[in-house]
Amino acid sequence: MRKSILGLSALALAAVATPALAEDAPASDFTVTGGATVVTDYRFRGISQTDKRVALQGTISVSHSSGLYATVWGSSIDEYVAAAGDAELDLILGYKKTFGATTFDVGVLYYYYPGAEGIIPGYKSDFFEPYASVSHTFGPITGKLSAAYAPKQAGSGLGSQINAGPKKDNLYVAGDLSAAIPNTPISLTAHVGHSFGPSYLTIGDEYTDWSLGASYTWNHLTFGVSYVDTDKDLFSPSGRNISKAGVVGSVGVAF
Repeated sequence: MRKSILGLSALALAAVATPALAEDAPASDFTVTGGATVVTDYRFRGISQTDKRVALQGTISVSHSSGLYATVWGSSIDEYVAAAGDAELDLILGYKKTFGATTFDVGVLYYYYPGAEGIIPGYKSDFFEPYASVSHTFGPITGKLSAAYAPKQAGSGLGSQINAGPKKDNLYVAGDLSAAIPNTPISLTAHVGHSFGPSYLTIGDEYTDWSLGASYTWNHLTFGVSYVDTDKDLFSPSGRNISKAGVVGSVGVAF
């Protein structure tokens, strides 16, 4: 009995002391967020990276109150993307600042494909891409304009990964609209982008991609569906048209 009373007393003291400690502790300048998602098809700028099959994706991000942030994002991919590599890791370092209803975001993204040299020794698939965007919120609607530029480098030039072609640069510009339906957990999105090439990123001539989507959020889960299409024809080694119109579903969890 004495042991039980002591235990209950300790719990009671902890319950009383915890709020005081929480109040005394200063707020952290750092925020850590992350999540995991299952998608029926991983589309990068309209083109399937998984041969129109399921992909597993995950992310973790650390942001500072100053606006600086660092993010690691990863996805499973098909072998044709990076010489038999089966994963893509995006390493991102950026700065984001909001002034009123307008947000500016600049940074650099490094595409890393582990295992890409498994079949072709010396294959250069990795590359970096600086980016910038500006978005503005009008009530429940947010519009965003963005641009990403990959300078000439071995990993982004068509054929240059194996010194079989010249290094190429690539510019991608896009416009996005997103809207949250008031008093509902439903959001709508629209996207249009254009890749100026040719380069490894565009896999041939320049092209335009677009998509329409909707999502439903419940607690920490988000269910999504989108229609994705491009104005080009691109076939994978299996014979699938990986740039053809398709419906992509997703289920994600955030923490």
